[in-house]
Amino acid sequence: MKLTDYNFDLPEELIAQQPNIKRISSRLLHVKGYVVKDRVFSELPELLKKNDLLIVNNTKVMSSRLFGKKITGGKVEILIERILDTTMALIQTKSSKRPLLGDIILLDNEVSIEIIGIEQDFLRGKFSEDINCVLDEIGHVPLPPYISRLPNINDKKRYQTVYATKSGAVAAPTAGLHFSKSLLNAIQNKGIRIGTITLHVGSGTFMPLRAEQLKTKKLHREQTVVGEDLCREIEHTLSIGGRIIAVGTTVTRALETAALSGRIKPFAGETDIFIYPGFQFRIVDAMITNFHLPKSSLIILVSAFIGREEVLKAYQHAVNQHYQFYSYGDAMFLERSNSKRCK
Repeated sequence: MKLTDYNFDLPEELIAQQPNIKRISSRLLHVKGYVVKDRVFSELPELLKKNDLLIVNNTKVMSSRLFGKKITGGKVEILIERILDTTMALIQTKSSKRPLLGDIILLDNEVSIEIIGIEQDFLRGKFSEDINCVLDEIGHVPLPPYISRLPNINDKKRYQTVYATKSGAVAAPTAGLHFSKSLLNAIQNKGIRIGTITLHVGSGTFMPLRAEQLKTKKLHREQTVVGEDLCREIEHTLSIGGRIIAVGTTVTRALETAALSGRIKPFAGETDIFIYPGFQFRIVDAMITNFHLPKSSLIILVSAFIGREEVLKAYQHAVNQHYQFYSYGDAMFLERSNSKRCK
């Protein structure tokens, strides 16, 4: 697998810097094989069928970006990757020099973080006060690195899905950002059921793929929960000929992790699954997703789902039609031309 096979040219002006005024006014590119059709996200119910099961990710984005300084005076930006207990977290830092073991970082509210461990891309930091209280007081919305502006009050609401309930993510499951409560009601009124998983999106989603990951076929770990009730709902849906519609690559990753044994089973733990061409999908029939970074694990995932050439053709169409890309950008509805899943 060569990363250059998953590259595309994207004009900088097509990287969305702001959300749409209305969530459901985003554009929606319907892709089935090589056939693409331009739609608006509010038209999604027209693409769903009565027996379908729509599955969303109810993770909630933490205000996980903090700013501080070393005792020596150097500025440090901190991103909470995962809260381990009330005062301990895995963090990433951005500064002129990476903090060392024993270093102290002072935050704006006089809270301190002591670096007590180094774990590959992350540091283990011990806070002098309860982390959740710190985030509530001085935490900032962790907008992705390709949004070249500071977060504002609007981002606290818009960089969050309307159904977010389980705090723990450092990035939004962006396919879900297009749903409004009224659209969800319209979908349910059509007889389509809605299920939920939890996958706390980590900062690894923005990291470039490393040679080691391409070799081991393992990605960054993310906390995931697929419940027993949802598994029963999925089995029922499949038994009556309905489709499983995943809202986002995070839902796809969670469901296919829970079905690696060949059958959907409850799952609670970490997933490091890498979905790439040749992967045998057992659960997901269709997917709603945003447009992803070139040479990323996510564009590789959607290429595994509908085909690399089909994805690149759809992306080129989106570029030509001036779709907006990435987290605050537009969306796609992907259907495999061969809908048979692996048994």
